[in-house]
Amino acid sequence: MVARRTVIKTGASAILAWLAKPLDGWALEPKVPAVPKPIILSTWKFGLQANEEAWKVIEKNGNSLDAVEQGVMLVEADPNERSVGYGGRPDRDGNVTLDACIMDHNANIGSVACLQHIVHPISVARAIMEKSPHVMLVGDGALKFALENGFKKENLLTEASEKEWREWLKTSEYKPIVNIENHDTIGMIALDTKGNLAGACTTSGMAFKLAGRVGDSPIIGAGLYVDGEVGAVTATGHGEEVIRVVGAHLVIEMMRQGKTPKKACKAAVELIKRKFDLRQKQTKDTQIGFIAINNLGEYGAFALRKGFYYAVKDATGNKLYKADYLVK
Repeated sequence: MVARRTVIKTGASAILAWLAKPLDGWALEPKVPAVPKPIILSTWKFGLQANEEAWKVIEKNGNSLDAVEQGVMLVEADPNERSVGYGGRPDRDGNVTLDACIMDHNANIGSVACLQHIVHPISVARAIMEKSPHVMLVGDGALKFALENGFKKENLLTEASEKEWREWLKTSEYKPIVNIENHDTIGMIALDTKGNLAGACTTSGMAFKLAGRVGDSPIIGAGLYVDGEVGAVTATGHGEEVIRVVGAHLVIEMMRQGKTPKKACKAAVELIKRKFDLRQKQTKDTQIGFIAINNLGEYGAFALRKGFYYAVKDATGNKLYKADYLVK
């Protein structure tokens, strides 16, 4: 009788183990917390103000997509923030060109690049997502779409940015400087009270860039990626290097394999550094930063160099953190 019970017990355990095992090519359904922990992360110091704006949506049980759009719009409209939107530093020809993308937990995406004359490229990106058969529009086509959908044409070059550009023309020396936000973004990712994720990324790109240059910010998988089963990630810094490793998507896949958000961000930064080493290039004039949250509300960040800040807002407050980094 004891032996028979043992056999039955062992057999039942084997069946349960088999049932818990995913079929070939399929994954088990993700573990989602019973009570989602709403949280917002954004890049750099201006992320604090952006977080507060986004939280107005979250605290009213609004969705994460609306939250990230509203949050980054605050920075896009601020002429004192010279790396994003209105008042952004122009390209070498004196034109302010904007890049942005937005993504939700169901892989709905919209993106815009080299857009001129529109204060809120993030909202144009969302309109592309919701009102067009495409996921990305650029240049004159993007502007035409924006105007046809009710956006107002405006001059984005402020007096301060134009003065700085004309001063730069005297030498026309292009030299990125890390951590002064002259080629950075406002990237924001959020988890709402329903457990849904979303992200937004928007920038005016590198100051005095070549006309037509596009960085990682509007590229889904590079500057931003959201996977409702895993988490959300956005990047900031030297976009060419983020594109080289498809950075945001890489971080998502690292989290899918079980890494914490911080360790996943670190793995992406380490790969970027390895690519520098393979090309025998120096990183002293380059900064890269990633921020990430998983679908449990856990978060983390990591940077290539010292000096990357990120802002975190949840029910307990809104705080600015220094990210750990790889090289001095």
